[in-house]
Amino acid sequence: MFANNDNRTIQRMAPMLSRVLVVDPQPTGARVIGDLMRTVAKPEVWTAPTTDKALKIADKVNPQIIFCELAAEKVDGVAFTRRLRRSDSACRKAPVILLTGQATAASILAARDAGVHEFLRKPFTVKDLVKRLEAVTLNRRDWVEAVHYVGPDRRRFNSGDYSGPLKRHADTGATPEAARIAQALKIVATAVEAVEDDRRQALRALGAQADELIEAGKALGDDKLVAAATAFHHFLFEASGREHLDKVEFQRRAVPLMAYLPRDLDERRVVRL
Repeated sequence: MFANNDNRTIQRMAPMLSRVLVVDPQPTGARVIGDLMRTVAKPEVWTAPTTDKALKIADKVNPQIIFCELAAEKVDGVAFTRRLRRSDSACRKAPVILLTGQATAASILAARDAGVHEFLRKPFTVKDLVKRLEAVTLNRRDWVEAVHYVGPDRRRFNSGDYSGPLKRHADTGATPEAARIAQALKIVATAVEAVEDDRRQALRALGAQADELIEAGKALGDDKLVAAATAFHHFLFEASGREHLDKVEFQRRAVPLMAYLPRDLDERRVVRL
């Protein structure tokens, strides 16, 4: 059924496709996806007819990949993805592929900003499906844990349905580690501002960026950055046990880190990510 090259690709992908969740209120549509996935990787397949049911099943079975209708009766693919990304589920980072027969520019951007990995326009072929699976399993994008956005790096959005500009200032004219530090610090600045209003996601974002900065500092051999990020991480651990968080204290604790923010970005460091 598949060419030799496709078979090799499928063999590499198979271990990452053993548990599949399909969110579709129409049994026929869910069955089509399930049957096609079984021709590719022979996974276990669960189906859910509503967004709420899908979130409960996802939390229980920890799917490795999720297919979801963009919009259908009691299914909202954008809302589902946003809720999944901000949940405590073990599969919150699982690739989400949205299915739709009518992908508009607005719907694609909304899905991208909710944390969706890919679009699959209906009707589609097995080859189309394999391409999307390859994109989300073998060509994974970096994960962004911010306050206003949680999901795969939008600057590397893969959907063939969207060709607009996705680059930010940090994408150009900087080494990979410098860009990594700049993005992490912009997220830190935004998350600090949100610690009193969105406690859980702000702490989650700050912890993730502290980890990023520690790794970047190690890669650059910058012991001061590693020490500053490690101290901030310890502060976050201690603060997470408090009943109330003080934004001013978080701002003060972040000062040693924010000194690493490039000057040309400093005045815009609360840009939403």
